[in-house]
Amino acid sequence: MNLKIYHMYPDLLNLYGDRGNIIVLKKRAEWRGIEVFVINFTRDDEKNLEEADMIFLGGGSDREQGLLYSHLFKYKNLLKEMIEDGVVILAICGGYQLLGNYYLDAYGNKIEGLSVLDFYTKAEKGRLIGNILVETNLPLMVKTLVGFENHGGRTYHSYTPLGKVIKGYGNNGKDGYEGLIYNNLFGTYLHGPILSKNPHFADFLLKRALERKYNREIKLRDLDDKEEFWAHKKLKEIILKEGSPLRAPFKRLLF
Repeated sequence: MNLKIYHMYPDLLNLYGDRGNIIVLKKRAEWRGIEVFVINFTRDDEKNLEEADMIFLGGGSDREQGLLYSHLFKYKNLLKEMIEDGVVILAICGGYQLLGNYYLDAYGNKIEGLSVLDFYTKAEKGRLIGNILVETNLPLMVKTLVGFENHGGRTYHSYTPLGKVIKGYGNNGKDGYEGLIYNNLFGTYLHGPILSKNPHFADFLLKRALERKYNREIKLRDLDDKEEFWAHKKLKEIILKEGSPLRAPFKRLLF
């Protein structure tokens, strides 16, 4: 078995070590004998996006999103088709925001999104910063996700959320939810990178991508994850003991 994972704009979308998610996916697949081809997709080196089994969009500032928007816009209709067809997509922070209709920044500037999904993001007073603990809606044996968030934008949507915030802020710090699920697209504000702290989520994404590609149920071979889940558990304990997360003054360059 093999998978093609398209890493979108790794030169621009890599806040807080988000490219680590690619490393985690690749290694956890290879440890099971699954060959992984990581294809870097950039403005200067376009590849056949329709060949992707999985797409990863990392986090980026308003500047980076502005630089790549017009380029990625060419693939808007293709992305919509791929989302409807169940291609697995993980989108983090700025990459997540980019899939919506628009981002309204702190100065009232409207940064257009791809509108592949019907939601929007706007800057509001204070940044939402800190560790975050989420009870996920995904069918996972371990029902929690841990990570780090740092965003001034608040996202509002009516889709199924990735999960319920136990500690932290999530999409907007108001409704108590984090992220978005639509078909096999997963948007989230969890950095860190998210998959190194949540190996069960990484395996879920691999399984979904393989099942779509081979059109059959896939059972992933178990790995020795004692250390990974010990780290997940310890971070969860730390987050639960922490005080209120930090609300920092808004800075334009970081979402």
